[in-house]
Amino acid sequence: MSPSLTHLLGTALPIVQAPMAGVQGSELALAVCAAGGLGSLPAAALSPDALRAELGLMAAQSQGRPWNVNFFAHVPPVPDAARNAAHEAAWRASLAPFYTEHGIDPARIATGPGRSPFSDEVAELVAPFRPPVVSFHFGLPSPALLARVRSWGAKVLSSATTVEEALWLQAQGVDAIIAQGLEAGGHRGFFLTRDLSTQMGTFALLPQIVQAVSVPVIAAGGIVDAPSVAAAFALGAAGVQAGTAYLLCPEATTSPVHRAALQSEAARHTALTTLFTGGAARGIVNRAMRELGALDNQAPAFPLATSAIAPLRAAAERAGRGDFTPLWSGQNASACQAVPAAEVTRALAQGLPAGFSARPPSS
Repeated sequence: MSPSLTHLLGTALPIVQAPMAGVQGSELALAVCAAGGLGSLPAAALSPDALRAELGLMAAQSQGRPWNVNFFAHVPPVPDAARNAAHEAAWRASLAPFYTEHGIDPARIATGPGRSPFSDEVAELVAPFRPPVVSFHFGLPSPALLARVRSWGAKVLSSATTVEEALWLQAQGVDAIIAQGLEAGGHRGFFLTRDLSTQMGTFALLPQIVQAVSVPVIAAGGIVDAPSVAAAFALGAAGVQAGTAYLLCPEATTSPVHRAALQSEAARHTALTTLFTGGAARGIVNRAMRELGALDNQAPAFPLATSAIAPLRAAAERAGRGDFTPLWSGQNASACQAVPAAEVTRALAQGLPAGFSARPPSS
């Protein structure tokens, strides 16, 4: 029998705040930790200096409470200069009318991956901070890197979008598995296949993974309020992970245009799109997704699409529009409110099973 999630992680509550790159930093993560949950710091898009600073804040201000730092473990596209250059050229050609509209010179746009996977260099930077929990998206890093993470005493989590991925993660020795359903906002965590037809909703995926593995399973996707938490536990979850529910919190860095979209009728219509990074991720449908095609577009492989669309995002946001902004959101933003993260965490905890008793966090 697997240990309870609170016992495994040392938290008071079996509630994980989803790491959300671009819309949060240490402030949100620390607020969730203080409320008894597992606050998460997204690290995949941070520069080395920014990562070092944020880790310093987490270590200094967590007051002995457990916290999580999240990394991507994706395999970068195969180096093929000619092929990549041709794909990038086609991608920029599809964006050309929008560049003209916004007065952007394509020749001045830098190229770059935007997000890098966990590496030896990153591990060296992180090691002195000894994070209590390390989570991964898109699988796991190499066995040697994973061994380094474990040498810090960290618990290891990773996301699965299919039963096959969950079984693979268990075989690699992860401490808990995050079952990410199709409803979840942001990037899909798939790594064994990119076939979106294999993806299923949280409440179909969750019980299948629970039955297939012996480690604790954390439900993610559509978890926004007490009833959805209760439903996840009824289907065997050991804990829940929530992201969208925290997007309007004052501790989040969600942009004004993103906040406005989340509070509008537009939030009812989300879709998976590869437009903003090249990887399938769920966001509120906007102009770019309607006119370029959410999935059927010229975007290069993850994470190479980021740099070419970034100037359009910046230009539109300066005008107060989210036309080219990745408005990440899960399918259910109905409970997303502009209240402190501690209040969101306490509201989610109302859905925990009857008789659940919060344990004192480990120090």
